[in-house]
Amino acid sequence: MRSIRAAATGAVILSLALAASACGGGSSTGGGSNDSPKELTYWASNQGASIEIDKKVLQPELDKFEKETGIKVKLEVVPWSDLLNRILTATTSGQGPDVLNIGNTWSASLQATGALLPWDAKNFDKIGGKDRFVDSALGSTGVEGQDPAAVPLYSMAYALYYNKQMFADAGIDGPPATWDELIAAGKKLSKDGKWGIGAEGSNPSENIHHAFVFAKQHGADFFTADGKADFTGDGAVTAVKQYVDLMAKDKIIAPGNAEYAQNQSVSDFAKGRTGMLLWQSASANLKSQGMSEDAYGIAPVPVQSGTPGPGRQVNSMVAGINLAVFKNTDNLDGATEFVKFMTSDAEQKVLNTAYGSIPPVKAAQEDAAFNSPANAVLKDTLAKSAVALPQVSNESQFETAVGTAIKELFADAAGGREVTTDSVKAALTKAQQQMPKK
Repeated sequence: MRSIRAAATGAVILSLALAASACGGGSSTGGGSNDSPKELTYWASNQGASIEIDKKVLQPELDKFEKETGIKVKLEVVPWSDLLNRILTATTSGQGPDVLNIGNTWSASLQATGALLPWDAKNFDKIGGKDRFVDSALGSTGVEGQDPAAVPLYSMAYALYYNKQMFADAGIDGPPATWDELIAAGKKLSKDGKWGIGAEGSNPSENIHHAFVFAKQHGADFFTADGKADFTGDGAVTAVKQYVDLMAKDKIIAPGNAEYAQNQSVSDFAKGRTGMLLWQSASANLKSQGMSEDAYGIAPVPVQSGTPGPGRQVNSMVAGINLAVFKNTDNLDGATEFVKFMTSDAEQKVLNTAYGSIPPVKAAQEDAAFNSPANAVLKDTLAKSAVALPQVSNESQFETAVGTAIKELFADAAGGREVTTDSVKAALTKAQQQMPKK
């Protein structure tokens, strides 16, 4: 998820750079400055529980690529809090990496800058063809009808993770399927210093992902059909209030979570401080933090009523990471070869196994390694009840503005200030006013 603009939209870039956090990578060298055909710079997004874990996952694979091709890859893993700003700086300066990870929800915004290599039929043919990738992943690579701005690398979906022992101790028979059931379970779990569910109130990206899903369940969206911001409709307001109310009204999220940033809610769940977690493909992250797979169950994210499905029963955004190439790279052939390597069937199995994600490459996704119960829930969600965030040029501005508005609402809830329909609408009105005028 990212976004960049040319000099004409400098003010918008600046506001984005100050507040973004989501899925990507960054570095200070490479791109136009790389004159060696035997070297590439790669900005990788922080996918694991720490940057060091990512390095341990990726470096052996980059060494493998160098052995096969003779091309050395200089790796930098960039935290989400820095990612967008790094990409914006690289785009405006022309000094970026050759290859980088981008969060898939930012594809359209980055595409609009013209900084990334378009993946037309000719370029896709160089990596084995577009038809190797699943449709849901390709749906988050840029504006419909245009050549994609990136290639899918990791696919993810949100699921509900629940602590089996805490559920048993609280007398809860199984995972909640509706939001009413989740609130009821959360209240039973919220006792003795423990809480029902975690959240990352100061993480705009997490905020926007959940608000988007809630909005879909209320029959709303944050954009009109022609791409104009529409943050203040009844469905959007209801959705945001319902999410923040998990702390403000239902009291199943700890007030301290209003200040939580990336991975802190995962850590609390792994340590048994919360009974439930809503997260993207969390298994590998939980394992790295010492939580046994036997200790938790995984279920679809709850819906308003009934079971997940199309339409109002959406229960996840189509999450994932895409691989992009800066158009001004001096080593286009090497960069393309690297994308081919990273999206090869064999490498997709290695990488997605390490991160607990789902391969967006069809052949790799069908491998037995991805047929675990946890992956079955994620694959079923991606196939049946997940929807891509709006693929509009202002998407990342939307993430920043609305995600930050929700952050401020969580701060109100944590501070004991009442969160009302009017206060939510006022926050979303302010966010909409920050959007660039079409």
